[in-house]
Amino acid sequence: MEDVYISISLDGSFNTNNVTFSFSDDTGVFFIRDVLTYIIVSIGLPLTLLAIYALYLLVRNDHVAPIYVINLLITDLFQLCCMIVWLTRDKNLLVTVIFIGIYDHCMGASVCFMVCVAMERYLVIAHPLWYRFRRTIKSSVAICVVAWVLPVVIVLFPSVIPYFFLLPFPLFIFFLVGTVRALCASISVPSDEKRRIVGTLVLVLLIYTLLFLPYIILILIVGISHLSGLALLPVLLSPLADLLLYVFMKKGIIDKFLASVCCCRMDSNDISTVDSNDTRRMDSNAVSRMESNETISTSV
Repeated sequence: MEDVYISISLDGSFNTNNVTFSFSDDTGVFFIRDVLTYIIVSIGLPLTLLAIYALYLLVRNDHVAPIYVINLLITDLFQLCCMIVWLTRDKNLLVTVIFIGIYDHCMGASVCFMVCVAMERYLVIAHPLWYRFRRTIKSSVAICVVAWVLPVVIVLFPSVIPYFFLLPFPLFIFFLVGTVRALCASISVPSDEKRRIVGTLVLVLLIYTLLFLPYIILILIVGISHLSGLALLPVLLSPLADLLLYVFMKKGIIDKFLASVCCCRMDSNDISTVDSNDTRRMDSNAVSRMESNETISTSV
């Protein structure tokens, strides 16, 4: 991870913590990365600030769930600020290393808060009574503190980065499967709320699988000090992808979209059901005709 982002600011190489970082990316990689970074910062920075403020208003109205999404967006805000610093091409080695550490920490914290969002959605459905009595602002703040402190490990010990980021993968699958099973047996949860909860969990899993998992696999295969400059391009998109979680926290357009998707599935199921019913009727009519013909022939 470190060699990719130091290469944005420097044109040499150095050795730290017994790991050699080299900067051999060509001009094309630099250009693609810079253009992508400019787009992400220009779009993500204002939208992230607006989303944080809007979710803060929900917390004031006694909604605990958006607290984790707010912290997730705050980690994205720090990542966007680090991208701005990299674009300045600062030649100061100390400044570069500091912002590398901040970015690594915030990226780890963002994954932790994605786990918190998925866990909260799972507890709401699978263990509603326990969650109702345990759901307090203090408990949410305590979980947030742990999520912010835990990624310090990857800053102090870079060798654990792939294992740290790989650990949430089975948790995401467990929360999604457990929530779907609980929803199938639940009759008290409104249908729109069911669609929103499942949509949030699926979105979290997709963000992790498409943006973070390929990077983790590359680290495990080639090593962290041999990654190319293109390896982290999907991870740079995570601040924009996390904004979609805000959409799932707001009722309105997303409910209509999910309802339309479900209606399309229901319509297709209805059509297949009607076709099968028509087939059964035709078969029953044919059988009755045959029986009537046999009766007539017998009487004759």
